[in-house]
Amino acid sequence: MTNPLLEPSTLPFGLPPFAKIQDSHFAEAVDAGLAEHLAEIQSIVDNPEPASFENTAVAMERSGRLLERAAAAFFTLVSADASEAIRELETELSPRFVSHQDAVYLNRGLYERFAAVDTSGLDDESIRLVQEYLREFRQSGIQLDPADQEKLKSLNAELSRLGTEYGQRVKEAMKAAALVVDDATELAGLPADDIASAAEAARTAGHEGKYLLTLIQPSNQPALASLQNRELRRRLFEASVARGSDGGSLDVLELVKAMVRLRAEKATLLGFGNYAEMVMDRQTAPDFAAVQAMLNRLAPAAIRNADAEAAALAESAGHPLEAWDWAYYSSRVRRERYEVDEQLLRPYFELDRVLVDGVFFAATSLFGITFHVRNDLEGYHPDVRVWEVRNGDGSELGLFLGDYYARDSKRGGAWMNSLVEQSALLGTKPVVINNLNISKPPAGEPTLLTLDEVRTTFHEFGHALHGLFSNVMYPRFSGTSVPRDFVEYPSQVNEMWIMWPEIIGNYARHHATGEALPQDIIDRLNESKLWGEGFATTEYLGAALLDLAWHVLDVDGVPQDALDFEAKALAAASVAHSLIPPRYRTGYFQHIFAGDFYAAGYYSYIWSEVLDAETVDWFTEKGGLLRENGERFRSELLSRGNSRDPLESFRTLRGRDASLEPLLKRRGLE
Repeated sequence: MTNPLLEPSTLPFGLPPFAKIQDSHFAEAVDAGLAEHLAEIQSIVDNPEPASFENTAVAMERSGRLLERAAAAFFTLVSADASEAIRELETELSPRFVSHQDAVYLNRGLYERFAAVDTSGLDDESIRLVQEYLREFRQSGIQLDPADQEKLKSLNAELSRLGTEYGQRVKEAMKAAALVVDDATELAGLPADDIASAAEAARTAGHEGKYLLTLIQPSNQPALASLQNRELRRRLFEASVARGSDGGSLDVLELVKAMVRLRAEKATLLGFGNYAEMVMDRQTAPDFAAVQAMLNRLAPAAIRNADAEAAALAESAGHPLEAWDWAYYSSRVRRERYEVDEQLLRPYFELDRVLVDGVFFAATSLFGITFHVRNDLEGYHPDVRVWEVRNGDGSELGLFLGDYYARDSKRGGAWMNSLVEQSALLGTKPVVINNLNISKPPAGEPTLLTLDEVRTTFHEFGHALHGLFSNVMYPRFSGTSVPRDFVEYPSQVNEMWIMWPEIIGNYARHHATGEALPQDIIDRLNESKLWGEGFATTEYLGAALLDLAWHVLDVDGVPQDALDFEAKALAAASVAHSLIPPRYRTGYFQHIFAGDFYAAGYYSYIWSEVLDAETVDWFTEKGGLLRENGERFRSELLSRGNSRDPLESFRTLRGRDASLEPLLKRRGLE
């Protein structure tokens, strides 16, 4: 059978032909793609004509198409549907991708051609393209002598190997930590559909007649808010926070220490004081000190709020509180104070209604785009659904794929990624995917979401809009290819529509009766939105400051005892709380150790939220859900990608720099 990855897809929008792709095709396609890309680069270097924008920068942007095509399909499966063969291939191929990146950006001849390009007379996006390439060459080590470049290559390859192993162990540890429950009576308090999902999960895992409480990636597990059985809550909580650090075969702490040591060595080699400083050099944040100052400003108020919440919970419980009690009694206090029981809301949040009548409806109302089911197009798994997205005038915009259910072959968490990136130069339109990890109900039963899962659905679609609305010339700048401390901003803004009257009135309807969620409940939800912010901000800051603590270490400062270091780091940052573990602990902090996208960058969520809070105020001041507001947000920000300084895009939209005050007000931290 001919390898379908070796030629451009003939499917609409270049969607990979997943039905024809076999696991064995990836290695061949990647091999061919790596070789082809190096040959294309060599032809740029060997071009006898003087370096010009067209024969250097544009040629570079046109290169690597086969490799990009193969990598996009492969890494989609790695994260969302990894067979044993795909996992083995990931271990083999990931270091090769890193080595290839080094071969490109440590190529002296290529760098010198870019440095020789005359940018006078070029448009702003083209000038930025040359500047960004030159910056990446410098940040990748082009200034190092040959011996240090070889050392850097070795560091990068080993970091890739360790990160891949960390990610695979974390996925397995999350699966292994699931709790088998023998008797349904132990699950008292858990909603009936969750019990049914637990029974189905147990049956699938070979525990017929029992119940399996599967875990999600963060420390705090949703079932903790409902389970009346305190002992089961304890077991679930302890299983969650012990992942990756129990000394067993899936323990990752030695991997972490090795990665931190190598990252510190890499930062020193590249001339930075530590790895965190190196990362900040590539972000919108001005420097490490600015990030630390903001987090340190938030921490004391977050802890004060958390302590006040803890006192209220202990009073409600009538006994000393433990960490596994927090979610349960927080839910009770919310019911007592605001007459809001989030579990009773779930029948109003059925997945298809949330998606079609909520997420899509908001996008249509704001931007005029429409969504059309494409049953003729297949994803990489039967659960994947495909929609064609069109502009208000009926013209094609791109494809959106939704993959919402959890499975053993999928990593934890929620994310967006691109299969095809928009580029006017290449004539490509975007193909983007949203992945969530919602428990799949038994066949024929509705998929009912928690309010937090509703929030995640809107959030991830904000990333999808960032990809779909991209309108740039060069693929390097497309969609979400922005600094990591900016990438969360559009997705956070999209959360504002969850409770917007026209939107919630359209999607929040009882799955059986069609009855709308009563307005008095919506009002109480709005009144209660600050409840729990002490916990939420504290657990987030714990993770963000733990991330930075690992990445300010020098080579000699890497500790022997990783968990002891974690405890001391949280205490030193004034975010240690006996009842609130960090959102992610070292043993399962996939964001920062299973690869490096968020390494020393987990602060990005709250850094982006400063812009988000300002933008929510802007929308509100301008009248909210209006097409003119949507069009301005789309044209000035979502469509720009990284084709201009993202903070310039924000300033153009808002009319000024961002202030911290709206964020402080939103989180009750004034």
